Amino acid sequence: RAPPTFSPALATTVAGLRLPSPVGLAAGFDKDAEVFDAMLGLGFGFVEVGTITPRPQPGNPRPRLFRLAEDRAVINRFGFNSRGQADALGRLERRDRTRGVVGVNIGANKDSADRIADYAEGVRLMAPVADYLTVNISSPNTPGLRQLQDEGALRELLAAVRDARVPGGPPVFLKVAPDLGQDEPAQIVRAAVDHDVDALIVSNTTISRPPLRSRHAGETGGLSGAPLKALALDALRRFRSASGGQLPLIGAGGIGSAEDAWERIRAGASLVQLYSAMVYEGPGIARRIADGLAERVERAGFSSIAEAVGTE
Repeated sequence: RAPPTFSPALATTVAGLRLPSPVGLAAGFDKDAEVFDAMLGLGFGFVEVGTITPRPQPGNPRPRLFRLAEDRAVINRFGFNSRGQADALGRLERRDRTRGVVGVNIGANKDSADRIADYAEGVRLMAPVADYLTVNISSPNTPGLRQLQDEGALRELLAAVRDARVPGGPPVFLKVAPDLGQDEPAQIVRAAVDHDVDALIVSNTTISRPPLRSRHAGETGGLSGAPLKALALDALRRFRSASGGQLPLIGAGGIGSAEDAWERIRAGASLVQLYSAMVYEGPGIARRIADGLAERVERAGFSSIAEAVGTE
């Protein structure tokens, strides 16, 4: 089946990747790279698989996923459950790369003696099958992982990732948390630029708890969905301010409508990703948001979605 077609106004190029729509599927849905073709067929402009760890691991004990229906939210503490990179590699090698852009999100094993080495290994192994790679240091569900966002550790990690890349390999993105201190966006941007990171994904789930109505509000884990929207939008604005537009940004977190996506693009995101909203809206949401964005581009008098980036 041919991939869906989109309004030409939605076509955009980010980090050298030509995308038919800026609306992507965030990591966490297709953890083991099993349904990326199907998701492209449902109207996502690109799909990010993973998080995939070097070695298989079961993740955290169940229950580890909670649907907060009253809040249109999800709390998860999966903990990078993964069948490992070797398992996903075969499926990714066999894919038809003309069908669309598939990124691979890489993580570290929970029991790893050297997490930085895990990321370098992931870059080396998965680069040949990925249209882009995402270094995910922003999950709250692997103890200590977010400490890799601290400036010294981040520079060490990004140096190792850069050393593992080969010329002509896929672009590398860095995925960051929304729970950051005042100076951290500027530090992260500087480290990313210094180490040739191609884009930042802002943001992952939050460990903070805005007011919630669901009985699951007190569960441990990362909160995603509608209550994350304001926090993720604020984080995006902070990264846009810190980067001055010199580093492409991908907006994620709490996007559930074309209006949400448009707001994120105007705040400085070149692309957007969603996942939790699909739980409540169904997989047709990607197509609906893309169509809504095409209408907004036309209404604003732009010839392409790229012209709207950062115009708020």
